[in-house]
Amino acid sequence: MQTREELVEACSIVIWTASALHAAVNFGQYPYGGLILNRPTISRRFMPEKGSAEYEELKKSPQKALLRTITPKFQTLIDLSVIEILSRHASDEIYLGERDNPNWTSDTRALEAFKRFGKKLSEIEKKLSERNNDEKLRNRHGPVQMPYTLLFPSSDEGLTFRGIPNSISI
Repeated sequence: MQTREELVEACSIVIWTASALHAAVNFGQYPYGGLILNRPTISRRFMPEKGSAEYEELKKSPQKALLRTITPKFQTLIDLSVIEILSRHASDEIYLGERDNPNWTSDTRALEAFKRFGKKLSEIEKKLSERNNDEKLRNRHGPVQMPYTLLFPSSDEGLTFRGIPNSISI
C-alpha cells in the first residue's frame, strides 16, 4: 500500500467481510436451513434412471423417495444443532459500532469518528425498519410476512436473524 486511500480501502474490505458480510450469511441460514428438507446435508442415493425400480418408486411417491434419500434422523439432529448454535447471538455479544470498554482510546478524533459511525449504523437500522413497513415494497409483504433483518446492526440474544457482531477489535 502506498497511500492512505489504499489503506482505508483495504481496512474497509476486511471490516465488511469479517462483520456485515459474515453476519448476513451466517445469521440468515437458520430460517431456511432449519428445515432439513430445504437443505439436506447429504444424499444417500443417486438420481434414479428411467426404467429402474427406484425411478418407479419416485414416480409413485416422490415424498417417500425423497425421505429415503436425505439425511437420516441422527445426522439431521446434529446438523440442526450446529446450525442453531452458529446462528445464535450470545448474551454478551458486542455489535458493530459498540465497544465493551469505553476507554478503548484517548484519541478524541477516533472517539468522534466512532461516535459518527455508531450514529450512521442507527440511521441504517431505522431506514431498514421503515422499508420493512412500507407496503409499496412488495418483497417485504408477502404470504410469509417476514421482514428483512439480516443487516440490522443490533440484535438481542438468541435466534434473531439479525445483528452484526463486532468481530474485529482494532
